[in-house]
Amino acid sequence: MYNCDVKRMEDKITTFSKFGDAGHGGITRYSLSPEAIQARNEFVKRMEAIGATIETDDLANVYATIAGSDQKAKRIVMASHVDSVKNGGNYDGILGVMGGMEVLETIVAENIPHKHPMTAMIWTNEEGSLYPPAMMCSGVVCNDFLPEAIGKKFKLENMLKSKSVIDRTTTFGEALDASGFKGDKKNRLSADQYKAMFEIHIEQGPILEDAGNDVGVVTCVLGMFNYRIRFYGQADHAGTTPMHKRQDALFAAAQALVYLHAEIDKLGRPELVYTTGEILCHPNVHTVIPDLIDFSIDVRHEDPKVLEQVLAIVKSLETKEWAKCKCDIELAWARDTVYFDKELIAITKEAAEENGVKHQFINSGAGHDAQFASYMIPTTMIFVVSKDGHSHCEPEFSTPEQCTAGATVMLNAVLKVDAK
Repeated sequence: MYNCDVKRMEDKITTFSKFGDAGHGGITRYSLSPEAIQARNEFVKRMEAIGATIETDDLANVYATIAGSDQKAKRIVMASHVDSVKNGGNYDGILGVMGGMEVLETIVAENIPHKHPMTAMIWTNEEGSLYPPAMMCSGVVCNDFLPEAIGKKFKLENMLKSKSVIDRTTTFGEALDASGFKGDKKNRLSADQYKAMFEIHIEQGPILEDAGNDVGVVTCVLGMFNYRIRFYGQADHAGTTPMHKRQDALFAAAQALVYLHAEIDKLGRPELVYTTGEILCHPNVHTVIPDLIDFSIDVRHEDPKVLEQVLAIVKSLETKEWAKCKCDIELAWARDTVYFDKELIAITKEAAEENGVKHQFINSGAGHDAQFASYMIPTTMIFVVSKDGHSHCEPEFSTPEQCTAGATVMLNAVLKVDAK
């Protein structure tokens, strides 16, 4: 068994946290921004220092590879992203990149024999914070392997046209051309060149910490659906319209939200999660009764039968009376549960046990590049503790020891795959 180095990991955490430092303990590092380019340059510098070969593909995904003893063997890749959400933390995404770097650094430093080439990889634009959608480039690279309903959302020609949410003008394609990291399509991650993929990530929730475990062996990414729910009323003057004559779309939507929570909770599924995170109000004027409310509902669970039960509740909104307002719903996005490779899951668990790392099986409620890669090559994920469950915010934190424990598990799992 081999161990990664906590001091090296701590140094990487400290260094990468400077790129996009927002001044409050976290970062804003949009994909292909100057801050993200700084992080990429640091990755390249450190990987070249250990003798890795650097390649980029046509989507600016970056691959750092150390050779194995068998030049014909497929690569084993460890991949994640360096971009963040606005005012995000220092661990989401970048931990997976640092973990891959740490594995390669350990192999080189300790001269660990291995047959397969080993690759640490940066995926471009996982968050989609500046250029939507999220997981853009893994969606393009893995497109031929994705279910049609998902794949059609990630066609390259459409992704290149995605516009910045800030200036509404600059396209992802333009940012790609200006990045200095756009390479050759032939360098893309592929089924014929790669044997397996691992991704370390912070948990982004409190389950590991609550259980007293350091590492999660991830079994799947939960199935989910997202619907838009709209209520149509009548806009009238707020000061002159009697209450009994109103068609207040906001009041109707409020009643519906209370109904949804009550009915979904009756299913008695504590592992089921659902969220309304976006609400649009029209005309959004304090002296006008709202005539349109449009809100989201995001529902996630492993079992498709449970999702069907929740969907029936959501659809029932259209059949009921809501403060004299009309209701309709529309599907925005959905995915089936994505299960990771069973053999890689077993190998990862074995590596954790042999290294004495406290661990458990866990699922992912959040989406990751690994879920798209899993349609193309055997893939799995490893979770590291998130303090207090915080993520996508500046208090996001995992100790260097916890991050190193995750990297150690990945190192030994990768070596087990290499030996097979």
